Amino acid sequence: MPIIVNLDVMMARRKMSLNELASKVDLTLANLSVLKNNHAKAVRFSTLEAICKALNCQPGDILEYVEAADD
Repeated sequence: MPIIVNLDVMMARRKMSLNELASKVDLTLANLSVLKNNHAKAVRFSTLEAICKALNCQPGDILEYVEAADD
């Protein structure tokens, strides 16, 4: 998948656990884990906004576009 979610990197930089972030953004651990592990197919802007607010970062700090390798 060409979009990579670097949520774990930002959480580590902010020294924030998954439990703490889940409570701050009002998401279940399961849903946040799906996003963190790059298994999400989509993310709502409201969720992205809440994550950025909690981690004090920009969407570009969390989301990264990587060119897909040609097979």
